[in-house]
Amino acid sequence: MIVGGSLVGLSTSALLAQYHVPHLVVESHPGTAIHPRAASFHQRTMEVYRSIGLQQEVEEAAAREFRQGGAIVAVESLGGKELAYFYRSYNEGVEGLSPTDRLFLTQVGLEPILRRRAAELGASHSFGTDLVSFEQHDDHVVSVIQPHGGGPSEVVTSDYLVAADGVHSHVRSELGIGMDGHGSFADCVTIYFRADVNHLMQGRNLSVVYVNHPELMGFFRFSITGDSGFLAVFATISPDGRRDTHVASEASAEKCVELVHTALGDAVKPISIESVQRWTAMAATASSFRSGRVFLAGDSAHAMPPTGGFGGNTGVADAHNLAWKLALVTRGVAGPGLLDTYDAERRPHAALTVEQAYTRYALRVDPSLPRDDLMPPLEDPAIELGAVYRSSAVIAEDVPSSPLDDPHARSWTVGARVPHVEVPGGPSSTLDTVDQGFALLVEGDGERWRPAAAEATRALGVPLAVYGGLPGSALVRPDGVIAWKPTEPDQLSTTLSRLLSRP
Repeated sequence: MIVGGSLVGLSTSALLAQYHVPHLVVESHPGTAIHPRAASFHQRTMEVYRSIGLQQEVEEAAAREFRQGGAIVAVESLGGKELAYFYRSYNEGVEGLSPTDRLFLTQVGLEPILRRRAAELGASHSFGTDLVSFEQHDDHVVSVIQPHGGGPSEVVTSDYLVAADGVHSHVRSELGIGMDGHGSFADCVTIYFRADVNHLMQGRNLSVVYVNHPELMGFFRFSITGDSGFLAVFATISPDGRRDTHVASEASAEKCVELVHTALGDAVKPISIESVQRWTAMAATASSFRSGRVFLAGDSAHAMPPTGGFGGNTGVADAHNLAWKLALVTRGVAGPGLLDTYDAERRPHAALTVEQAYTRYALRVDPSLPRDDLMPPLEDPAIELGAVYRSSAVIAEDVPSSPLDDPHARSWTVGARVPHVEVPGGPSSTLDTVDQGFALLVEGDGERWRPAAAEATRALGVPLAVYGGLPGSALVRPDGVIAWKPTEPDQLSTTLSRLLSRP
């Protein structure tokens, strides 16, 4: 069972459905997102959606909402002075690293696509439904669910439970799992408004606009038509320079219009406020991503400010890492020890990403925050594409000192994502070689490996495809991560059995 039917819950559902794992999603809200959150999606996330056949549909939805490839810029106000460019184009510096691009798309546009795809593959979804309680047993979880607002309850028994129920996770709270990090540091608002700002754009393609105004700190995103958008406000600043990070408590309709006017830097009229969303900026990571048969994913496992756009992408990476492991364990192909690798792999990288989002917040938004424990900023492509996992689900003799791999180096590092390379006579990318199983990529023609691969498939019951003519050699997991550098064919079955935590 998956608790939470937003971005991460629906991504988990679509991935599990791809593996034909029966599951139920329960979500309190009656439908998918109504607020356009998590509008930036990184290449790794797009690779995940590519793996379930959604790349084209997601790209088309994105093109309907935003001009793609825009800049990320800091300004004093939209109509005022430009202060800095973080990206001249959102895909600047990552060209050719992936068969996908970074793009901008709201959860309003994305979640229905994920929900529809998961349902097509056999997933069961119950929106407008609350998780009332759950209880773990040695070999199953018993949950009580109920229609939101009241009604007859129902008992659901599942092998496992995935908590994708957000930053205020009821499941995490019930498990007693704490959060470590910087905690909360601003009570913010996101103001959704309608106003014609085309004359202020001055022909610029601006995807994210940070506003560093003498009276407020925040950022804009605008619709493709330039007649609506939202302003997220982190802090207001008084004439004597004092910062007030409790913006949410003062967000009357009149105040919201005033804030939008200030950030635009122009007396745009009319401005109509459509809705106001209050939220807390925080940076923290759960002390564990697993308790028995319950797993945390997405914001229930890590909370981070929006600077860098890492939050939703990190949650999708959680889902991608967990889904294939749950699929192989519930199918009996892998031993239950494989599930221990979820926390071992995802938590260190999520904690690093939380710190990087916090660093960007301190440097771009709020210089008053303490700098003594600030992690130095790392390159975005390495954070997005270069996670290096260390667990029993990878086998490496040499452990890199860095937790990140440089994707530009195409180093074929064990524990890292396989580099994007076209496969001779095969798929257009090495990332397409895994299809609900493993792939063996080798430098030669691969013929000496095929008998061993066929024997491993027969003995272990997991698909294993062989591709030759590559610039590197790797045994690639279902999530596209290099699990082992192949040496001799007679080691293949034993190695694969070890990776799967088979007895």
